[in-house]
Amino acid sequence: MLFNTWEFAGFFLIVFTAYHLLARRAQNVLLLVASYVFYAGWDWRFLSLLWVSTIVDYLVGRALEHAEGARRKRLLLVSVLTNLGILGFFKYFNFFAGSAAEALHTLGLHADTPTLAIILPVGISFYTFQTMAYTIDVYRKRMTPTHNLLTFAVYVAYFPQLVAGPIERAQHLIPQFTKPRRVDADRFASGLLLIMIGLVRKVVIADNAAAFVDPVFHDPAAHSSMYVLRAVFLFGLQIYGDFAGYSDIARGTSRLLGIELMENFNQPYFSTNITEFWRRWHVSLSTWLRDYLYIPLGGNRRGRRRTDINLTLTMLLGGLWHGAAWTFVIWGGLHGLALLIHKHWLRGVKPPERAVIQSPPDLARALAGWGLTMGTVWLAWVFFRAPDFHAAAQVLHALFVFRGDPYFGLLKPAIYLAGLMLVIDIPQYLARKHEAMLDWPWPVRGALCASALLLLVVFWRADEVPFIYFQF
Repeated sequence: MLFNTWEFAGFFLIVFTAYHLLARRAQNVLLLVASYVFYAGWDWRFLSLLWVSTIVDYLVGRALEHAEGARRKRLLLVSVLTNLGILGFFKYFNFFAGSAAEALHTLGLHADTPTLAIILPVGISFYTFQTMAYTIDVYRKRMTPTHNLLTFAVYVAYFPQLVAGPIERAQHLIPQFTKPRRVDADRFASGLLLIMIGLVRKVVIADNAAAFVDPVFHDPAAHSSMYVLRAVFLFGLQIYGDFAGYSDIARGTSRLLGIELMENFNQPYFSTNITEFWRRWHVSLSTWLRDYLYIPLGGNRRGRRRTDINLTLTMLLGGLWHGAAWTFVIWGGLHGLALLIHKHWLRGVKPPERAVIQSPPDLARALAGWGLTMGTVWLAWVFFRAPDFHAAAQVLHALFVFRGDPYFGLLKPAIYLAGLMLVIDIPQYLARKHEAMLDWPWPVRGALCASALLLLVVFWRADEVPFIYFQF
């Protein structure tokens, strides 16, 4: 059940109406049933995986409350191994088995490996990280475990953010399920606004960009350099519009239910360095990797060499989290390398903190940093989007060894879609909030809402285009 379908609109209207007629506990029951129905819309069999994660982590959390010493570590290990075991089998079994077989073949050894027709359960990477974060935080005594199985089950399966995040922290989400929720006129309006913005990002920007991107990456050698350049640029818009659009709709629908979700994107393409980019892009994942992988590995507390290793390993695993392919590992590795270069550069040139605060901004330096950052991000997108190394190499060859007619008129769709993205992002960036339009005069708001609805009517596609991050 996709957010950008009439099926979901009808589903949510029923849930929304019934939800606001019920008391708090009954609301949680409704949310749990609705979340399971929502997830079963893809494949009801995988509800069992949700239930396993829910029961195991709930029981582990309760047991950790009174456990001491080595028993605490064993309990945590049960949670981590259960969640990573499920994730590893369904997402990575064929990848690692195939990679091992190829490695043996290069050594002249023959290996027969089982290849299973394993279907990837939608959202498995998101909810396994979310439930693991809960037990790790209980283990670290950063929160007390919930004693209410219903509340915890809703936390794991909450449908607005179940299949593509944001990856919520238990400290933020669980308390909201334990107290009454109120949706006033302002929250209702802002929720609808976020849904509308998310649909424009998805339906108008991302899905239209996909029409130009998919044919090129399917067969890069059959297209001229201008077509490839346009496809690479538009994929950067597509994945941002697609994923940020999903996050907007998730936050908007959740706000209409009186539950606040975290911001997952904060105008990442305005970043002037790669570190800032990762503070603005997929915030729930980047902070998860920082808190539950980078810091436990030692963070920056064990010297520069160990810091570099920890950062590189974190980004490589972050790339692998996105998909079972070496292209994703390369994508993570490129970002890791860029982060290392930026950190080493800061050590050499960064002035004292007081001077940073007092000195005026250097526009030329900011523009240069922005250009270098975006160049790095878009170069890495080639590996993220390409189905394999061969296709990625063909795309890069077309970009750096120009071929075909340099007809710049081909870039018009990219300019139009980038302009629409800027119309959304610039006001949000300047106002530092995603609901900036609500502060504008009502004639301006009305005109923009009417324009957005017109765009959705014109560009709504009859065929369903899944969100990119559903595959992760």
